[in-house]
Amino acid sequence: MKKRGIFWDIIEGRTPQPPSHKLLGWKLINVNPDDGTIEIEFEGKKEFLNPVGNINGGIISAMLDLTLGPALGAKLGPDEFGPTIELKTSFVKPAKPGKLIGKGRVLKMGETICFLEAELFDMDKSLIAKASATACIVKNHR
Repeated sequence: MKKRGIFWDIIEGRTPQPPSHKLLGWKLINVNPDDGTIEIEFEGKKEFLNPVGNINGGIISAMLDLTLGPALGAKLGPDEFGPTIELKTSFVKPAKPGKLIGKGRVLKMGETICFLEAELFDMDKSLIAKASATACIVKNHR
């Protein structure tokens, strides 16, 4: 049985990958919809650097959002969508160009509101940043 919903449609090639995913080098490593966890690989490109040579904080926040959002997306039904309505990012250390790994999880999934978390690591497994978010479940979005 095929899984349905926007997340699964993208993963299984029924819907094109969004441009933001392509821009950030989004690659699914692992997803477990039953426990609401996901692991994503990103590419920290030189084009994302700020004037002092670190990846811009807005890019880091986008990577975290594209980690925790799909963790929820994997759990949603075929006609549901879970847009982020609030995102808080805490930056722990500067990120340099290269591969970055996002780990996300659904903390609590209610009927209409969900609480999510994500962390971003460099290839040395050092924590770069953390995010917490609130998302709402929109039914019949298509």
